[in-house]
Amino acid sequence: MKLREKVVPLAGGAVFELGCGGGLNQHFYDVGRIDSYAGIDPSAQGLAFARAAAERKGWAHDIRAGTGEAIPFADESFDSVVCTFTLCSVQDPVRVLHEMRRVLKPGGQLLFAEHGAAPDAGVAQWQSRIEPVWKRIAGGCHLTRPVGAAIGSSGFTLKPLGAQYAPKVPRFAGWMEWGVGIKAG
Repeated sequence: MKLREKVVPLAGGAVFELGCGGGLNQHFYDVGRIDSYAGIDPSAQGLAFARAAAERKGWAHDIRAGTGEAIPFADESFDSVVCTFTLCSVQDPVRVLHEMRRVLKPGGQLLFAEHGAAPDAGVAQWQSRIEPVWKRIAGGCHLTRPVGAAIGSSGFTLKPLGAQYAPKVPRFAGWMEWGVGIKAG
């Protein structure tokens, strides 16, 4: 939640959230900066929670069922895309990053807080060993996916805000990166 608190309030304008289920991030948005809010999630129960959170917040919203590989919104629709702790579990992260870039307006920002591949060789080896079992018990979560490098190689100008091992989390699951990716244009 502390990383969400650092990243989510940076969103402004027309906002799209990937993996909005549960409505966890809605608490952190600065409603004075938001013109519109949209989101997708594949979970029916998560969507119900997200819609309820939006109703409590009292803001207009367009929350739909969907996956990041096929975001159901038009090209260049959003000023900000928010993605927190979601890229680890999507089926095709390259496609998802392409889709997020597609729906962003030129100069728009991808705001992210994610966990992924550790920079330390010993930890990375453990991540590779544990990942097959971890994916089965943690909802398809991948431990070995790069975060910043993947965003940077997907056509975003990367502006890292931070990276560290999360305190009180085993190192194999605790490498965190957060920042902003700007769409050129």
